[in-house]
Amino acid sequence: MDNRAGPLIDQVSVIIPVHNRPDLLKRAILSVQNQTLVPLEIIVIDDGSDKHFLTDTIASFPEVHFYKQENQGVSHARNSGIKKANGEWIAFLDSDDTWDPFKLQKQNMSLIELPDALLLHTDEKWIRKNKLVNPPTYMDKSNNKLFSRSLKRCIIGCSTVVIKRSVFDTVGFFDESLKVCEDYDLWLRFLIEHTPLHIPFPLVTKFGGHSDQLSSKYWGMDRFRVQSLEKLLSHKKIKNWQRMEILNSLINKLEILSLSFLKHDKLKQSEEFRKKQEIYKNLLDGIPDRIKAHS
Repeated sequence: MDNRAGPLIDQVSVIIPVHNRPDLLKRAILSVQNQTLVPLEIIVIDDGSDKHFLTDTIASFPEVHFYKQENQGVSHARNSGIKKANGEWIAFLDSDDTWDPFKLQKQNMSLIELPDALLLHTDEKWIRKNKLVNPPTYMDKSNNKLFSRSLKRCIIGCSTVVIKRSVFDTVGFFDESLKVCEDYDLWLRFLIEHTPLHIPFPLVTKFGGHSDQLSSKYWGMDRFRVQSLEKLLSHKKIKNWQRMEILNSLINKLEILSLSFLKHDKLKQSEEFRKKQEIYKNLLDGIPDRIKAHS
């Protein structure tokens, strides 16, 4: 079989956002160039790296498209990459992650079997402090109650995704108002209407523990998830059962945030979260029992 045959061939644009991290970026780019199925293009969006920080990296990869912008965050960087891309399909890779050489080929083969798929994602290998660790069981990426489980935390890994470009015309782009949890937000919007194609192989390696990781920079990540879920409640195509699950998730997250801020003697913020929690409890209680019974 020709490894280059199929729907994805010459149609995948790989987008890598980066802020500094030249050595990690080189490793990420090489993992894309080593793919057994060669993508159409690699687009690196330099999100305001220090002056000359990536000069050597750019010189080392003349075939890669580098674009520099002022530091506007990872969401803006990915969105810029999508808009510059020429491919029918978009793949994302974080600069501190790498791909297995067969990643795109396996996704291509799955798409040949299920050509109506709009988003394909894979399992991951996790490296922490230079040691391979097993991802926790709650990170199960199968479609079993995926929407419900994705309300609690981001299940779909951004670096594992290949997504049809046209999806952004209907689902929208990454929310640039979110400092973190932008992937959590986008995948939930996708899951409101669609089911992804899960490929149960660990084809991406995630390296954790970097001091400049956004998840390390911002505490109280549920603040941003609450912001996302509040927006999701107004989605035009939301189903009744999804609305109730979102409300339950909001109530739980707001309780955790209220208690956390109270513990840190931030009484005003704690009370604000508690009041919001009461609002959503009342909304949930106001849903007729007949709707709850059929959801």
